[in-house]
Amino acid sequence: MSASTRTEPHARFLALHRAASPLLIANAWDAASAALWEHAGASAIGTSSAAMAWACGHADGGTLPRAALMDKVREIVRVTTVPVSIDIEDGYSDDPAEVAALVAEVAAAGAVGINLEDGADAPELLAAKLRAIRGALDGQPLFVNARTDVYLRGMADGEAAVAMTLERLALYAAAGADGAFVPCIADLGQIAAVAAGTAMPLNVMAMPGLPPLAALREAGVSRVSAGEGVFQHAFAAGLDAVRGFLGGDTARRLDTAVPYGELNALFVRDR
Repeated sequence: MSASTRTEPHARFLALHRAASPLLIANAWDAASAALWEHAGASAIGTSSAAMAWACGHADGGTLPRAALMDKVREIVRVTTVPVSIDIEDGYSDDPAEVAALVAEVAAAGAVGINLEDGADAPELLAAKLRAIRGALDGQPLFVNARTDVYLRGMADGEAAVAMTLERLALYAAAGADGAFVPCIADLGQIAAVAAGTAMPLNVMAMPGLPPLAALREAGVSRVSAGEGVFQHAFAAGLDAVRGFLGGDTARRLDTAVPYGELNALFVRDR
């Protein structure tokens, strides 16, 4: 992908983080879900690493083969016109050079952003990966959303969690991150404190107990991700339909299905 081709969607994606209302990411896991979410009105597509791993027959947690990941990236980019960001977990390696090489490949395939997490590792490791990524990209635009798992892993509580989160985010921003993703933070006061304490746009994850969108906007949130929740919801509906079908109700819930023609029309350009 040429520099000019990559710059325009990257600029659009960056602008979405500066809009009056938070960017809503209904995470996809393959070409079909990505195309359908764009059809539904999504202004950008993000992926869920858990959902993508499950869709490929792997457990979440770093087990998705690199080749399978890249196949999905190329398929999603091919069927979408909006900016695409890819969740690559921890980069599938502790070697910053290997992570940087993967990110360069993801960017070359047409993605304009990534999520990269610290997980249970020392924050200095993610910072090293971020520096390696910026070096490998050599000025090419890519929105790097640095995820810290302080809240997800329960590393601290209350003000201590806010302080630990901000300390990590400052390290990541200095290393080249563009955005801050803090999954499992739900207290509005703590969300506002984190948003005020970092210059990076703040991304939170949809979850039970998360404040309403208007309150999140007032607190300074720039992006809200559904995570694997959409996949789980979709497969709950599918499981319900299959159980009904296997139980003998061969017409069950067919009236609520997305019409064949509407789905097929998303991909007719391939012919």
